[in-house]
Amino acid sequence: MLKSVKVGICGLGTVGGGTYNVLTRNKDEICARAGCEIVVSHIGERIENPNCDTTGVRMSADAFEVVKDPEVDIVVELIGGYGVAKEIVMQAIENGKHVVTANKALIAVHGNEIFAAAQEKGVNVLFEAAVAGGIPIIKAIREGLAANRIDWLAGIINGTGNFILTEMRDRGRDFEDVLKEAQELGYAEADPTFDVEGIDAAHKLVIMASLAFGIPLQFDKAYTEGISRISTQDVAYAEELGYRIKHLGITKRNPEGIEIRVHPTLIPEKRLLANVNGVMNAVLVEGNAVGPTLYYGAGAGAEPTGSAVAADVVDLARTISVDSTHRVPHLAFQSDKLTDERILPMDEVVTAYYLRLSALDRPGVLSQLAQIISDAGISIEALIQKEPLAGQDHVPVIMLTNLAQEKSVREAVKLIEALESVESEVTLIRVESLDG
Repeated sequence: MLKSVKVGICGLGTVGGGTYNVLTRNKDEICARAGCEIVVSHIGERIENPNCDTTGVRMSADAFEVVKDPEVDIVVELIGGYGVAKEIVMQAIENGKHVVTANKALIAVHGNEIFAAAQEKGVNVLFEAAVAGGIPIIKAIREGLAANRIDWLAGIINGTGNFILTEMRDRGRDFEDVLKEAQELGYAEADPTFDVEGIDAAHKLVIMASLAFGIPLQFDKAYTEGISRISTQDVAYAEELGYRIKHLGITKRNPEGIEIRVHPTLIPEKRLLANVNGVMNAVLVEGNAVGPTLYYGAGAGAEPTGSAVAADVVDLARTISVDSTHRVPHLAFQSDKLTDERILPMDEVVTAYYLRLSALDRPGVLSQLAQIISDAGISIEALIQKEPLAGQDHVPVIMLTNLAQEKSVREAVKLIEALESVESEVTLIRVESLDG
């Protein structure tokens, strides 16, 4: 009889239920892969999940009972947030138990502390499901691309934002209208801030940046910008210019430092990422040996995320008796080899830009705008002036710049907004070619 590995699940909500069902329904396949029986022996949850048959499994209303259970080998934390979840993880580590979590916020903000504690106790903390749901992007970066120097990666890593931008493009709907539907469909929370303002994506990006570049987790240094100011006009003009707008997480290595940024981005319409629609996720990784590789799939959902959690459980079951020094490092690089590379402030980032403004329709205005841009050392790749609507004396003006430093573009935008001939604020969206 094969040795069994006992698993305790803290939280039996959407992801917890999906994880439980994957582990129990596919138990024969999982056993054959892991080389041992994996048994869910204890669940901590106050409210039963009607989608799970937990007959015969010990149930506790207090999740800390799972952590204290001497029979549990692996604690699966699926509660979320920073508070109780962190206490559960730290207590599990203190009790000598391995941990699996889908909690990207916890890893992004407290991961350095958690991994240090785990290393001291000789246990592992795995977090595949924390980034891009069912897509095995953590394993790909940490193991599959281990022989590469990774130059950059870019991803659509929040399905809610991608659903909204897809609907705005395909059906010409306004942001607020689509957001309301996303909430009704369960894609967005009642408070959608984390999704639409890029915080959720930034949590995930910070984790991938650490894995890609061998740096400590530094969520406080990530630049975050949401999609709430994107209009149907911008979506249509981007299409006219041969681009699509996506809410991207981008991290790059360059001589000045590491870029970690989340923001709306124009990307060429023929790029694979430009054609990832609805709630799907995708991550494009550029390695110096392998070139560009794309990872695509469901970024959320009970069983896609549960699949990633269960895969981590299988990984731990395979290596549970292995000395901790022979396991794959938490952040891909050996802990004493992590480097304190500079995180580049957004002002120093260099990219191209899309600028949209409303200008008075009279001679000399365009040349005035062009002069401000030129004086800032920025060259214009394309300029479009639309016809005025009936009864309007202002016209939309759209400019695409070549590569320029963010600080210079921001200063030019301030001068443009100060002109009497320019109405309202200038819309600024960054442009990336994503060349492999």
